[in-house]
Amino acid sequence: MDDMDETVTEFLVESYENLDKLDRDFVAFEEDSSRQGLLPSIFRTIHTIKGTCGFLGFSRLEALSHAGETLLGRLRDGALPSTPERITALLTMVDAIRGMLRSIESTGADGEDIHGALTAELARLATPPSPDAPAPAPGPAAPLAAAVVRPRLVEHARVDGRGEQVVAELGDLGEARL
Repeated sequence: MDDMDETVTEFLVESYENLDKLDRDFVAFEEDSSRQGLLPSIFRTIHTIKGTCGFLGFSRLEALSHAGETLLGRLRDGALPSTPERITALLTMVDAIRGMLRSIESTGADGEDIHGALTAELARLATPPSPDAPAPAPGPAAPLAAAVVRPRLVEHARVDGRGEQVVAELGDLGEARL
């Protein structure tokens, strides 16, 4: 095994180990985003991968990890708030990095996919909104789970003796599905 093969093997082993720790840190951060102390560790993992893959010539992996590193740096420094959209994009990046590492392991190259859309999304999410920019349009509302409503009389509904009448009329309608 020549020195470059040994260096790549070491890079892969360390990257997989660091990504496993990063996964645990992300889970802890998702559970409690006030744990800002986790962000420097997450940042260092991606920073190390970016720097090493640049040295080894894995330019696709370097570009993707650079975009994630930029977003993580702004989150770490408090320049941007942590949002579900940002965390989802970062987790997607971690999955893509794992795929690229598997490609390096099996072929010696970081794959054919440049992950352009993900890189662009990470860059977009790392850009603070302009103060003059209009607020983004709300996305589609999540569908509500179906609920069944069955009218019933509660003690405080007995106002002027009409509570029973209202409940009886609603009861005649049957179940209401929302």
